[in-house]
Amino acid sequence: MANPTDTSDSNPDEFDAIVDAPFDAALSERYLVYALSTITARSLPDLRDGLKPVHRRLLWTMRQLKLDPSNTFKKSARVVGEVIGKYHPHGDTAAYDAMVRLAQDFSLRYPLVEGQGNFGNVDGDNAAAYRYTEARLTKTAMHLMEGLDAGTVDFIPTYNGEEEEPELMPGLFPNLLANGSSGIAVGMATNIPSHNVAEVIDATLELIDNPHVEHDRLMELMKGPDFATGGQVIDSAEVISHAYLTGRGSFRLRGVFHAPEAEKPEDVAAGIERLGGGQWQLVITEIPYQVAKGKLIEQIAQAIADKKLPILEDVRDESDESIRIVLVPRSRNVDPELLKESVFKLTDMETRFGLNMNVLDATRTPMVMGLKELLENWTRAQIEILQRRTQYRLDQITRRLELVEGYIIAFLNLDRVIEIIRYEDEPKTVMMAEFSLTDRQTEAILNMRLRSLRKLEEMQLRGEKDDLLAEQDDLQKLLDSPARQRTRLKKDLRALRKDYAEETKLGARRTRIEEAAPMVEFSMDAMIEKEPVTVILSQKGWIRAAKGHVDLAQEFKYKEGDALAFILHAQTTDKLLIAGSDGRFFTLGCDKLPGARGFGEPVRTMIDLESDASIAKMLVHKEGGRLLLASSNGKGFLAETKELLAETKKGKQVVNLKGNAALQVIREVPQGDDHVAAVGDNRKLIVFNLEEMPVMARGQGVMLQRYRDGGLSDATTFVLADGLSWQMGGSGERTRTENDIWQWKVARGAAGRMPPQGFPKDNRFG
Repeated sequence: MANPTDTSDSNPDEFDAIVDAPFDAALSERYLVYALSTITARSLPDLRDGLKPVHRRLLWTMRQLKLDPSNTFKKSARVVGEVIGKYHPHGDTAAYDAMVRLAQDFSLRYPLVEGQGNFGNVDGDNAAAYRYTEARLTKTAMHLMEGLDAGTVDFIPTYNGEEEEPELMPGLFPNLLANGSSGIAVGMATNIPSHNVAEVIDATLELIDNPHVEHDRLMELMKGPDFATGGQVIDSAEVISHAYLTGRGSFRLRGVFHAPEAEKPEDVAAGIERLGGGQWQLVITEIPYQVAKGKLIEQIAQAIADKKLPILEDVRDESDESIRIVLVPRSRNVDPELLKESVFKLTDMETRFGLNMNVLDATRTPMVMGLKELLENWTRAQIEILQRRTQYRLDQITRRLELVEGYIIAFLNLDRVIEIIRYEDEPKTVMMAEFSLTDRQTEAILNMRLRSLRKLEEMQLRGEKDDLLAEQDDLQKLLDSPARQRTRLKKDLRALRKDYAEETKLGARRTRIEEAAPMVEFSMDAMIEKEPVTVILSQKGWIRAAKGHVDLAQEFKYKEGDALAFILHAQTTDKLLIAGSDGRFFTLGCDKLPGARGFGEPVRTMIDLESDASIAKMLVHKEGGRLLLASSNGKGFLAETKELLAETKKGKQVVNLKGNAALQVIREVPQGDDHVAAVGDNRKLIVFNLEEMPVMARGQGVMLQRYRDGGLSDATTFVLADGLSWQMGGSGERTRTENDIWQWKVARGAAGRMPPQGFPKDNRFG
């Protein structure tokens, strides 16, 4: 009985064989095969032609169908059918989508396919079905495929072995950098922007002339990306250069405000159209790459609806073939720069492009390359293509010379050749022996037409031989000399550059590389209409804001059993700082406070104040200010007001408290104050230098005053030369100043001594 595992006499498919192997090993092996296939056959471009297999097969198919720029268009369905039937065994949708992208002038900087019909638009609309559209190749695609018939590249069998396809496109057009590429493979990705061809060629020429050229010099010539939709790269030259040095990085890309019809040059550059009567509007003419215009307009409209852009009245799309998006401000008094910055921050008018130059090198190995390494590899590949083209032409010349020399021998011995042909049974053998001809030469002579037997033809053959020998000599010198090869490559590159020069419509740079000028500091607060308000906070924690700055002594209504705790004047653009007795600070926008028609709303619904904590202080945040913070146990520090702002309802813990201690003192420190006065529950007073107080963002602080019993009652700051002041009893309007305060001045942390006569019995400075 035959052994079922014996396969020595057969050669079954290795994937059909049953193998006893660990599952994890088999799985990892098979997944690795799949991953490599995805990387090399789908997702990453070849650095030599910048194409993925699907794009290469599309171009090859269109070339086979003779869809060059001088011929008429053919249905896209015809192209897609040929591609998936002969070369690319995948879905028709994937093939057509790839073809559509090659035809979109807003996706590719230099389109490789010229489309006729609906191939989608910058609004984000899809292309029409392939039965409705037509296509042919562009001149750029012909540049990319130039040399396919000159033995420059290898041809490989298709998936079914019935056809052949080129391994890569040999043309001199630098497609990888010119049109860029993007793709996601298994465990890796690539994202290469498009660039200006003239700049790429300039950098390549510099590299050929000076192989040791510095990266900075290359970046002077190739400034950065040049996107199909224009826009402005606003990062610094250093940031962009570092990204190209390593092959990884990112840079910010913005749309452009531009008003070509404006009267003043400064308005043209700023995108401002004056409408008369002081009215104006902003005009967007370029949007960031890969941002759909329709989606951008929706984002702006949604920001208006959500009141995130209260300074913007309306957005209109007035685009035709060119982009024109109009922004109408709510008021003519709106700052145009603030409106621009707001749009940049809240919408896709500013995006970030991640650079990842991950490509397949000449050995089909994935590799992240910097700009110089990429140009070196591409140049090396073009030199190899030049060598193959030269060798192919030399081989053609050798074969032609062989025939031409045979023809000349035949003409020199024409009568004898005719005699042999007429009378010999085996003329071929006789001619080869008598004239020392090769088999090819003899066959060519025997197949020669009678009309060629003229004296003039002999003269033409001798001239052709001389021309071929001269060309052969030049080509052989080219093949033997790397210096000549570099010179020839530079000559060809300069010739190509003329078609993509800066002064041509196709070659003119579209994306500006300019570091953004300092913009108006963006803040949602700046969009709030500034109005005066009076903020009232009751003892039970109900908060409200009355319009205008009313008399602070005015009586307000409260819920039964409630009364006033804090009241102050503010603006709707101000931020309120609310300090809890537990040392936590909270921030509220005055524009978001409830009105004063009723009793307001509980402040605890707006901030997460602990149930066992009370509100110790309410004050308006002042930029650049400082507060004196001290706990009941006598420890404290100075805090900058900017460190007290909290972004969330949970607030920010500023003063760390231990045991039963509570936040006792929250006082603003006026500019110029130089001393601190502290008084304890034991009615002892101490004065020390303000410089002894640390400035902290969070902590317990340092000991202001030491106590045997009790704790800190109050503390304040003052100017020593002006004396220490405190409020007298009654209405609190009368104050007293003690100028002779030197006897209380000691080092921080002392116990102190009894205060001057007349100091308030509640131990408060007021």
